[in-house]
Amino acid sequence: MNQLTSGPQSIRESKLNSHHLERLAVVYVRQSSGHQVLHHQESSQLQYGLVAHAERLGWPRERILVIDDDQGISGASSEGRLGFQRLLSEVALGHVGLILGVEMSRLARSCKDWYQLLEVCALFGSLICDLDGLYDPSSYNDRLLLGLKGIMSEAELHVLQQRMWQGALQKARRGELLSKGPVEYVRDGDTLALDPDEQAQSVIRRVFELFDRYGSMHAVLRHFVADGTRMPVRPSHGAGKGQLQWRRPNQTGIKTILSHPLYAGAYVFGQSSQSRKARRQKRPYRLPKEEWTVLLKDRFPAYIPWCQDEANQERLKQNRSLFSSRGSVRQGRALLAGLVVCGRCGYRLRTQYGGRRSHPIYRCGARKSLYGEPSCQMLKAGTARSGDRAIGDVGLGTLSAVGQLPSR
Repeated sequence: MNQLTSGPQSIRESKLNSHHLERLAVVYVRQSSGHQVLHHQESSQLQYGLVAHAERLGWPRERILVIDDDQGISGASSEGRLGFQRLLSEVALGHVGLILGVEMSRLARSCKDWYQLLEVCALFGSLICDLDGLYDPSSYNDRLLLGLKGIMSEAELHVLQQRMWQGALQKARRGELLSKGPVEYVRDGDTLALDPDEQAQSVIRRVFELFDRYGSMHAVLRHFVADGTRMPVRPSHGAGKGQLQWRRPNQTGIKTILSHPLYAGAYVFGQSSQSRKARRQKRPYRLPKEEWTVLLKDRFPAYIPWCQDEANQERLKQNRSLFSSRGSVRQGRALLAGLVVCGRCGYRLRTQYGGRRSHPIYRCGARKSLYGEPSCQMLKAGTARSGDRAIGDVGLGTLSAVGQLPSR
C-alpha cells in the first residue's frame, strides 16, 4: 500500500509544512498522443483523480491548479510543451507548494528537463508527489530517488523507441511496411496497385512522356495548363477519402510524380534523415540514394523502368542547379526584399534588378511557378529607389505622427 493511501497524516508531519499549504498544489496531467487521450481514458481519470489526493493532504479546492495543456504531446522534450513550461514558471515564481503526477514519466522523459524541474523545486521549496509517496527535492535522499526515477523514465522511452524501430525495420526489409503512398496508387491488401481508373493512369504516364520531351518540370506544368488537363487525386482523409477527384495541375503534384521512386516500382524506406535537427525544423532532409535504409526494386507495378527514373532524377538535379543562386537579401539595394506580400494571392514578391541602373523590381511569380498561370503583378521603380522611397515615406510619416502624440 502506498504512502498516499496508507496515511496522509504521517506524510504531513514529516514533510508538509504550513508554507507549502499556503501555496498552490499543481496536478500535472499528460498523455503522449491524441490516440491515448481518446481511447485510454482510464489514465486520464487516474491523473485527474490526484485532485482528491491533494485535498486529503490539506489543500482546499480553490488552491489546486490542474495543468493539462500538454495532453497528446510526448514528454521526450520540453520543446512545445506549454503546460510544462507554465509549471516551471509557477514554481520559479514561488507559487507552488506541491506538484502531483501519477508517475515521473508524466512530467518529463528527458533527464535534462527532469533535473531542471528538480533544481527549481529545490530552490523555491516545492514538493513532488506521485502514487508512491512524497518527495522533497532539497533533501539528499529524496533527490537521489527522484534522480533514479528520472533516469528510468528516460531509459524506458529509449527502449520503447528502439523496440518499435527494430520491428519496423525488420518489416521494411521485407518490403511489407506500407505507409501512405502517392495518391495515384491504391492499397490492395498487403501491397500497392495502380489506380484502377484508366484515365488516371493515362495522365500519370503523360507526365513522364512530357518530361522526357521537354526535360523540365515547369514545362510539363505549362503544357497541362494550356491543354486544360486535370490531375487525378484520391484524398487520404476527409469527406471524399479514397474517391477519385480531378484537380488543376500544380508544381507539387508533378514534382511528386517525377521524384517518387514508387512510380518506378521500387520500395524505399529511410529516405529522410532522423537527426534531431531535421525533427526540430520539421522539414525532413532527403538522404542520397546510397544512404537509404531499404531499397527494393521491382516491388510494385511501375509506370517507368528504374533506369528511366535514375535519368529523370539526374535531370531534375541539373535543373535545380541552374536556379540555385537566389542572391542575398542583405546585399541587395531593395529595402523591402522579402517583406512585400502580393495583395492578390498572398505570396511574397520576389526581388529582381533590371536595366543599366539595376532598378529594383518586386515581382509576384507564385502563380506562374506553382500553377503555370500568368504572374499577378509587378512593381517597378521609376528611378533607383523611388519605389522604396514611396513606401518609406509612408512609414516615416506614420512614425512622425506617433512622435507628435502627447506623452502620458
